[in-house]
Amino acid sequence: MQTNKLSDFAIRNAKPGETTYIMADGEGMFLEIAPSGGKWWRFKYRFGGKHKRMSLGTYPATGLKEAREKRRQARELLANGVDPANRRKEQKSAADTAWRNTFAGVASEWAENKVTSEKWTPATEKKRRGWLDSGLIAHLGSRPVSEITTPELWETLKKTQASSGYTANRLRGMAVEIFNYAIATGRAEINPAVPLQGQIAVKKEKHRLAILDPAEIGQLLRDLDTCSAHPCIKAAARLAPLLFVRPGELRFAEWSEIDLDKAEWSIPAEKMKMREPHLVPLSHQAVEIFRSLRPLTGTSRYIFEGAKPDKPYSENTLNKLFETLGYKNKMTQHGWRAVARTFLDETLNFRVDWIEHQLSHSVKDANGRAYNRTSHLEGRARMMQAWADYLDALKAGTDNAASTHSESP
Repeated sequence: MQTNKLSDFAIRNAKPGETTYIMADGEGMFLEIAPSGGKWWRFKYRFGGKHKRMSLGTYPATGLKEAREKRRQARELLANGVDPANRRKEQKSAADTAWRNTFAGVASEWAENKVTSEKWTPATEKKRRGWLDSGLIAHLGSRPVSEITTPELWETLKKTQASSGYTANRLRGMAVEIFNYAIATGRAEINPAVPLQGQIAVKKEKHRLAILDPAEIGQLLRDLDTCSAHPCIKAAARLAPLLFVRPGELRFAEWSEIDLDKAEWSIPAEKMKMREPHLVPLSHQAVEIFRSLRPLTGTSRYIFEGAKPDKPYSENTLNKLFETLGYKNKMTQHGWRAVARTFLDETLNFRVDWIEHQLSHSVKDANGRAYNRTSHLEGRARMMQAWADYLDALKAGTDNAASTHSESP
């Protein structure tokens, strides 16, 4: 009878060498030690006239006692004419198949498909996966997707509804798509989420805060001009109304995207909510502000560099500036988009499709084709200059609405 050669003490104190070496334990099992310090349990055997070997785990996650038990099980299979490596593959395949048929498995595939097909931004993916993990997978993840019933799903959604009807309703919508995906891939026959449509009470969403009185807008613009914020933050706050892009698009603006000679800002698709590249014509007022920033951050990646090198200012910085200036619960950075949308249409009388395109909303032509980023560029450039001039007039205390502009379709 062969005596086992290894001990926990010997294994713990085994040091890596210049090349990989082994420490045998007998009956085909040995510990393989790499120059990097990694330690792997191996089992070598013969089956069908061929020399084979399989992993029994890594040390210390798999201890000596557990590795020997795995060896015993492998030798028992060999005694019964079964290849232990093949048996492991079969068991793993069965486990993978079982997981794919659970709600968690289907939901994971659905989410991966949405990331690819709808090009979710990292922020969108993080938020929606968070909802999915905590609101559905945490309660239904291990259940076979074909066995989940409408009452079971309803009880799950009510857990989220207790704190947020909005999130619960979003989860119900996600569940509809997940079960449809399960049906399409042959893993379910009915969609238990469909009967729950309209069953979740959702509070009416409040519009984002925005000032729509011309005199108040003028005062806010004057306050931004005279505030004592850091020069980069102040410049960003002054550019926000001129450009009315989304907060994240302004915050992550890079010098490589700006062409001040052409007076254009070209935002790449990966930074846009709609995952399409966007072109922002720059008024001469915007160009002037960008030029004033060159001495400050011109050698940096981000135009509005924050306290940390090569990082933009933090997410809530501009909204905190509004609060400091006395505009809490009155105005947010995102509110400039509503301001521009309202006044460009109702006061300056620009074409709605130009405005929507400049807001980077999905806009289609008469044939149903989406406009590309350069569509109506000359007209949009005129619009952006007229908007900047109008803001200057409000800031000066003279509403120039009397000289409204009109663009016929």
